[in-house]
Amino acid sequence: MIDVRDLEFSYPATTAPTVSGLNFEVNRGEIFGFLGPSGAGKSTTQKVLTGLLRDYRGRVIVLGRDLRDWKSDFYENVGVSFEVPNLYQKLSALENLRYFAGLFAEPNEKPEALLERVGLENEASLRVSQFSKGMKVRLGFVRALLNRPKLLFLDEPTAGLDPVNAQNIKEIIRSVRDAGATVFLTTHDMMVADQLCDRVAFIVDGELRCIDAPRALKLEHGRREVRVEYRTTDGLESVDYPLAGIGDNAEFAQRLKSSDIETLHTQETTLEQVFIDVTGRRLT
Repeated sequence: MIDVRDLEFSYPATTAPTVSGLNFEVNRGEIFGFLGPSGAGKSTTQKVLTGLLRDYRGRVIVLGRDLRDWKSDFYENVGVSFEVPNLYQKLSALENLRYFAGLFAEPNEKPEALLERVGLENEASLRVSQFSKGMKVRLGFVRALLNRPKLLFLDEPTAGLDPVNAQNIKEIIRSVRDAGATVFLTTHDMMVADQLCDRVAFIVDGELRCIDAPRALKLEHGRREVRVEYRTTDGLESVDYPLAGIGDNAEFAQRLKSSDIETLHTQETTLEQVFIDVTGRRLT
């Protein structure tokens, strides 16, 4: 769906490119996470891929066609949800969706149904200026689904949402992927990326550091050990055992039999820790 080769972009009056030498592919039907701290080049790359920034260097193929060859029909195939929702404040939620639906040649989703999917059906007639930040995020998200896009760009889709609404948004994103669409997700929230993404790319200072599946990265950088926490008369203690050959480890077996076990888990690292290990940077 996306093929990027030697992408470079510089803003006017800057001494160094914001993104430099980017090479990556996004496969059809996957959720691809573009992860990095603020200022890393995530949003710039997304703006290039969505046609908002044109003076880039390199080659970008989107939906099988060079991005420079696309005209306005490009936006019939894509959906974009920005971190800061771009909505008409004096219109109601339903009026906003109906207006944007009218911009497409063939809108496919009913605005009322989309509002219901994100729990805004009772606020359909409410002016957006009266919405909370979280409500605006949910409305901006479903606006990107109006044309049933083949390629969906999302920027921090769960930012500012409570856990229940964030979980609902993540379930909708999965359903969009399962229906055949491709999702390009930019975020600095590693938990969201770990839960959603089929593959992730780490970007720092405008350069890609690695691309792989979250599980593969965690297995590669995690410790292959099992930690057993158990109760003694002195309190809670723990001991680590090598995961290799754990079934034949007599000490491990005896510990399970004789101790008051509190917890038992492998020492899998987090995606955020992998990011720190790979890039040497924290997500700030």
